[in-house]
Amino acid sequence: MTQLSRTYLNRIDSPADLRKLGREVLFLLAAELRNMLLKSKVVNPGHLSASLGVVELTIAIHYLFNTPDDKLIWDVGHQSYSHKILTGRRLQFESLRKLRGISGFPLRAESKYDAFGTGHSSTALSAALGMAIAAKLQGFENRQHIAVIGDGAINGGMFFEALNQAGELNPNLLIILNDNGISIDKSVGALRNYLINQADKQSLNDFSNPLFESFDVQCFGPVDGNNLDELLPALEAVKNIHGFRLLHVLTTKGKGNECVVKQTVAIEGSQPANSMVLNSDHALYQDVFGDTMVELAEKNRKIVAITPAMLSGSSLMKMKERFPDRTFDVGIAEQHAVTFAAGLAAEGLKPYCTIYSSFLQRGFDQLIHDVAIQNLPVVFCIDRAGLVGEDGATQHGVFDMSYLRCIPNVTIAAPMNETELRNMLYSAQFHDAGPYAIRYPRGKTEHGNPLAMFEKIETGKGRKLRDGNKLAVVSIGQPGNAVSEALDQLAKEGVSVAHFDLRFLKPLDNEMLHEVFSQFKLVVTVEDGSITGGMGTSLMEFANDNHYLVLIKCLGIPDRFIPQGSPDELKEMCGFDVDSIILEIQKWMSTISN
Repeated sequence: MTQLSRTYLNRIDSPADLRKLGREVLFLLAAELRNMLLKSKVVNPGHLSASLGVVELTIAIHYLFNTPDDKLIWDVGHQSYSHKILTGRRLQFESLRKLRGISGFPLRAESKYDAFGTGHSSTALSAALGMAIAAKLQGFENRQHIAVIGDGAINGGMFFEALNQAGELNPNLLIILNDNGISIDKSVGALRNYLINQADKQSLNDFSNPLFESFDVQCFGPVDGNNLDELLPALEAVKNIHGFRLLHVLTTKGKGNECVVKQTVAIEGSQPANSMVLNSDHALYQDVFGDTMVELAEKNRKIVAITPAMLSGSSLMKMKERFPDRTFDVGIAEQHAVTFAAGLAAEGLKPYCTIYSSFLQRGFDQLIHDVAIQNLPVVFCIDRAGLVGEDGATQHGVFDMSYLRCIPNVTIAAPMNETELRNMLYSAQFHDAGPYAIRYPRGKTEHGNPLAMFEKIETGKGRKLRDGNKLAVVSIGQPGNAVSEALDQLAKEGVSVAHFDLRFLKPLDNEMLHEVFSQFKLVVTVEDGSITGGMGTSLMEFANDNHYLVLIKCLGIPDRFIPQGSPDELKEMCGFDVDSIILEIQKWMSTISN
């Protein structure tokens, strides 16, 4: 790269600056922008490869369209790193995904160039259609609306629901289909195969796509999205067409770094499929889950696994390799995953439906209507429960306990450590009285070496971990480890506090809770979910229903959306890290002394 090329990016504080450049130097800008992404450590382990693949596309869109008056939406939003750099956030880029820094996803509150927040997939066309219709009703019919849809986001049902309506309304809207063959893992399904066939058989001048044209979309492409000489004229041509149209763009995820291209799955924050974890000091909950699933499936032929596009992220690659006919990646389609699991359960199989906590929100109605009402024994393995860290508010898994607790027939379990996780997964296969949900966090396990033997856990039974006097702490899930550490420190100061691990939010261990509330007048609850409607709320209801006059202090996620930051920073912010637990207990103990 020449010295001259290094100066272009520094001149750009907005797309207006970009448009002052001659087309002949845009490829130099692209090289400089890609180099900045590759050198920036802040994007790793974020979605680096997705943004590397759309460098030229990002430049071309902002160069040709009048953003932010023209509305640009990224789907999925993790493709937007280059977009952020070119839209006035270059100097802030080192703060990406950090506490009080810029978000890893488009965020309306962050920039006028972020037309819509897109942390989850398949939403862009619905949002862009709403914006296009609003523009028409308000007299801005010439305003452009661009939805860049990539990383498998066309698999989601919302995309086709919006496509169906848009085809009838004919909005001034351009879909850019960023076709890179990858979501987090390799894209799957008949639609992916169709796009491959279309790209293979069409020349660059043969603009047809029967599938999308059946929805009255004018279709163009495919074009090489990493070649500005090809991309710019194609994009300019479709820009000058009014109405509903689609440009099929082929890109290479991880473009510019062969290592990244070959390891896009690992770059996305997943783990290698062949990692051996059960005897490792650095095991992850996800890998303990994946190894356990293989063990269980070896002995129980009825066990099948389902995941929406997260084979690697949820560590089901070993299951897929060992039992390819019993492991199903349904693509980015969480609603379908839930009802598909219900169908499997209805015919006598034991489906383990593995979905990130924040993604299961998208299958809430299916969980109620198709699973719980019919009381089907689907096991929901709720990955990434709690505060997941740098990906921010759209990805934190903090609502599942609250939204599951209100559904009849659902059992809700949360392991405190990796051994408990294995035992809950083992026990769930014997549970036939409706859906059984197990929520577990992202990241490293507590001990790294779970016990090899399984032990069946009785549904709805908690456990006492420590005796104490005057005050008791009731925890659920991984935060129980912070409680144990806090109580160890207090014990050194002569402060004796009881500790109970609830283990099951539903059904509650009534016997254990009667013991807690009959012995203690002060109770502190600790959870890594929303306090509103969560475990603490559940215990308040229990105390009220059973006429206990007890003061209960709830620690957990407050009633607001939590931004990005490291898990430790966010736990401190929310007030349930070790130091915060100690301070809260000391404060409550002082009320007893007074």
